[in-house]
Amino acid sequence: MLRTLQLNDFVLIQQAELDFSSGFTVLTGETGAGKSILIDALNLVLGGRADTDCIRSGASKTSIIATFECTPTQKAWLQEYEIEAEDTLLLRRVIDTQGKSKAFINGIAIPVAQLRELGEMLVDIHGQHAHQQLLKPAAQRALLDSFGNHELRDIAAAFEAWKQANEAVTLARQGNEKLQMERERLAWQADELERLNPYPGEWEQIEAEHKRLSHSVSLTAVTAAAVTVLSDPEGQRDSRTGSLIAELSALEHKLAAVLMHDDRLTDAVQALQSAVIHATEAADQLSTYLKHMDSEPESLEQLESRLSALHSAARKLRITPEALYSTWQTTKERLAELDAQTDIESLMAAQTKALDHYQQVAKTLSLARANTAKKLSTEVTKAMQTLAMKGAQFLVSLQTTATPSVHGNDSVEFRVAANTGTEPKLLAKVASGGELSRISLAIAVIASSANATPTLIFDEVDSGVGGAVAEVVGQLMRRLGRSRQVLAVTHLPQVAAQAHGQFQVEKRSSSEGAMTSIRLLSDAERIDELARMLGGKKLTETTRQHANEMLANAAAS
Repeated sequence: MLRTLQLNDFVLIQQAELDFSSGFTVLTGETGAGKSILIDALNLVLGGRADTDCIRSGASKTSIIATFECTPTQKAWLQEYEIEAEDTLLLRRVIDTQGKSKAFINGIAIPVAQLRELGEMLVDIHGQHAHQQLLKPAAQRALLDSFGNHELRDIAAAFEAWKQANEAVTLARQGNEKLQMERERLAWQADELERLNPYPGEWEQIEAEHKRLSHSVSLTAVTAAAVTVLSDPEGQRDSRTGSLIAELSALEHKLAAVLMHDDRLTDAVQALQSAVIHATEAADQLSTYLKHMDSEPESLEQLESRLSALHSAARKLRITPEALYSTWQTTKERLAELDAQTDIESLMAAQTKALDHYQQVAKTLSLARANTAKKLSTEVTKAMQTLAMKGAQFLVSLQTTATPSVHGNDSVEFRVAANTGTEPKLLAKVASGGELSRISLAIAVIASSANATPTLIFDEVDSGVGGAVAEVVGQLMRRLGRSRQVLAVTHLPQVAAQAHGQFQVEKRSSSEGAMTSIRLLSDAERIDELARMLGGKKLTETTRQHANEMLANAAAS
């Protein structure tokens, strides 16, 4: 439910902060005062399209802030988008003169599309031209689905799957020349790589091995010399000395023998002990390396032959040698895709399966729509009887379409029989302007009663009615306000009298130009405003008395 709305430099309003309560509330004022400014502001703060014309003349930007009570459903939505959920929901929209727009939810900057998604859960707005939209088949279908809370994601997904299956069959039947050329090229490429049979990382591994074997003579000589120096396995060092390890070991023993006389030699002795250990380990590792070199299974000639084959294939395929294996895998995957795309039999089977699934989902949706159509027809017909359309009948007609669509197999038509015993005809052909307004209002009220949106707004949807019918319209909205928050912009005193609360919109001239103000009226001020709506600017005791009676009757109902 909408709690507060704050406007800063919006159109003709410099600053306004409004508090809203539950029930039915109206906004009234003279023609041209700007009663719809509030609706425009709410549209923006709920994610509507931004326009620099909404910025008050002379201001650098406009800011609209709205707070709502946060329901469990909205809290779950906030948590899904990782926005902190509290009992109060704060929305803010800022638009500057450069056309830049910023949107915030609970102080977190978010995309406008995300704000719009949340806004649809908070407020349902019925605009001044709703009755004109009502003549469009798409709007009629959308209203029926909204009234029935029909799930439309399944039918959209089933239609898209069927559409893609159709396109695949069509493409295969056309024998797409480009696909065939691509398949031939890939088949040749796959054959080349199949014969080569590369494996992951082969080029890098063989290249490193080739480099090592190319220098095997020098590697062997240096390694053998190092082993001789370290351990002198064949007594090749000077006979007056031993191996380096032996000399280090002897030196360590000598120093250790005199260590008792001066412990300052301790670090040196320990260092020599470590040197003997490390030198011994190095000698063992070098000896193992020499044995491995002696038993090398693969010759340099074999490696050079393999390198040449890899390099030649890479040059032929115009890729790097490192990419041979990954290219082979990608080629096989793409070939499998092309084979599937040209397998007419399999594609037609998939097409049939997709169509069967679509028809099943569409049938379920059609049954739901048929049930909803009966309910909506009954409810709107009942409401029309109270709106000076005695004996009229409203009918939601469903026709099955031959071709699948993203909306299902149903064509929705709103039909009206203006008098008892006449056959219902298309709404656009039988309803006059006034009748269309009343029918639109009846549908809006009935459809809103089935809508879970907590706040409903009617922007002059009562145009074209008056007298006793206007009073019934007000009563409908008042009853709706018992379970919802209802806001209405109206010029009818019969509607305004039924409201639980009333705001007055006034336009005044000032040194800065025209300015609009919005204020909540007291009980006494409501009498004067209703009297103005009844009799014009000049208030009389008669119009005041009439206004007072209207308020009293509404409160007693």
